[in-house]
Amino acid sequence: MKRKHIFALLAISLFAFVGCEDLDTLPEGDTITSSQKEDVVTNDPAKAEAGVNAIFAQFSQYEPNYSALGDVGRHNDYGYPSVMLFTDSNGQDLVSDNTGYNWNGNNLEFSDRDYTSNESQILWNDMYSIIFTANNVVGSIDAATEDATTQFFLAQGLAARSFSYWVLAQLYQFNYVGHESDPCVPLVTNENSDEAALLGSPRSTVSEVYTQILADIDAAIDLLQSAEENGMVRADKRYVSLAVAYGLRARVNLTMQKWSEAAADATAAIDNSEATPAAIDDVNKPAFWTVDESNWMWGIIISETDEVVESGIVNWISHMGSLNYGYANYSGGKQINKVLFESIPETDVRKGWFLDQNGMSDNLTSEQEDFMVEYSYVPYTQVKFAPYKNEVGTSINSNDIPLMRIEEMYLIKAEAEAMSGGDGAGTLTSFVQTYRDPSFSISGDVQEEVYHQRRIELWGEGLNWFDIMRLNKGVDRRGGAYPNANMIFNIAPGSDILLWRIPEAEVQANRALNEGDNNPSAPVPTPVADL
Repeated sequence: MKRKHIFALLAISLFAFVGCEDLDTLPEGDTITSSQKEDVVTNDPAKAEAGVNAIFAQFSQYEPNYSALGDVGRHNDYGYPSVMLFTDSNGQDLVSDNTGYNWNGNNLEFSDRDYTSNESQILWNDMYSIIFTANNVVGSIDAATEDATTQFFLAQGLAARSFSYWVLAQLYQFNYVGHESDPCVPLVTNENSDEAALLGSPRSTVSEVYTQILADIDAAIDLLQSAEENGMVRADKRYVSLAVAYGLRARVNLTMQKWSEAAADATAAIDNSEATPAAIDDVNKPAFWTVDESNWMWGIIISETDEVVESGIVNWISHMGSLNYGYANYSGGKQINKVLFESIPETDVRKGWFLDQNGMSDNLTSEQEDFMVEYSYVPYTQVKFAPYKNEVGTSINSNDIPLMRIEEMYLIKAEAEAMSGGDGAGTLTSFVQTYRDPSFSISGDVQEEVYHQRRIELWGEGLNWFDIMRLNKGVDRRGGAYPNANMIFNIAPGSDILLWRIPEAEVQANRALNEGDNNPSAPVPTPVADL
């Protein structure tokens, strides 16, 4: 069967694509004309809501790329959380053993950079599927609407599209500053999608992509300000609130090294959010399993009846979790880099998020300890993420997945303040001493210390690769207790292998791309001696 690519998707209407019964109002395969788009919202606002729900349904799906991968099911294919684990496994902080049960082996060795790899196709399709669905929502609503509910729906489409392009921009090109004119990814919106479907779409520059990212999130913030002022608030944390939108823009500005703007947006996210950082007593035990936790701003909500859950093992926590039933029980699970673990002070509660060198953690109950022993988990294995409903050994893998926590906003604020001449050191010290380590003090460069704190605090949440790229870091796995000698790399910053390649199927289908437009092909890294 022919692989999906973004231009095939553009020719299909939202209603045929998402497969939701309540969206099946137009003939399958039809595209929506401008007048039809207006009628969809004017005649039935529920259709706009259904379109928004379709966006966030794209974030978590069971094997959405089954047909694109030649009618073959892949157990690392479950939506955006797949992308999170792909990128975390590319780095140096999330360690795992390349066993037959580890579906992230290609990410560990960087063979995922082959443009015919399954991972290359999954990542591309997942992000452009969100963009495609967001484009349909944005294109169906009048940008000048003054209705609070419709403003909220439009903001969801804009924010989701902004987020998706921000993710793509950091996977297909290096850090923003110094690469503004370099090729990034095809920029497809509701405004040019018809033309793109006919003629293809070339790679836009990094600057052009970030211009769209900012335009979308700026508009989303304005819409959410108006909507929330008029009483329209989100039903739950799967949707983007005003605080989350500020948080998304804080991330973008941080990536662009617009330090003052990043600090202001992080502050606005904190001030507009009902979320509060988790206290030491909240995280001195496995946690991070539900959006109901007070520190979550935005997350993927997983229901027990979702197909990823009913599959038993084709879900994020199956691969990541140590205390539930899943792939991790047999793959050996996920560990923190040994060097990073040893850098965490004994006074820091986060030390207990991982087993120590003796396979112990002060954060575990006797029942949890016994489970870890039963499955022979090695030192440095994560126990940060609790099983669903804190039930040890559960096979109901219905954990929600964090997309943004309030703690990240304090770390953005600290870094951005420091880089713009403010008291970032004071912000960072206050945060860490209050919520993680009462004995914390800064002993060096504030930006580097924030990076260190982000590596610990946000471990396993799919954000570390973006720090590697925006800070122009390399990937140095030496001394990290990687169990496979052929996975120990010391990749220099700016190496071609750090960039993903546009999938072969996309290059072949996109009339505006050719082989020479892709990122360079690079061999997998050469292993180095361990330390």
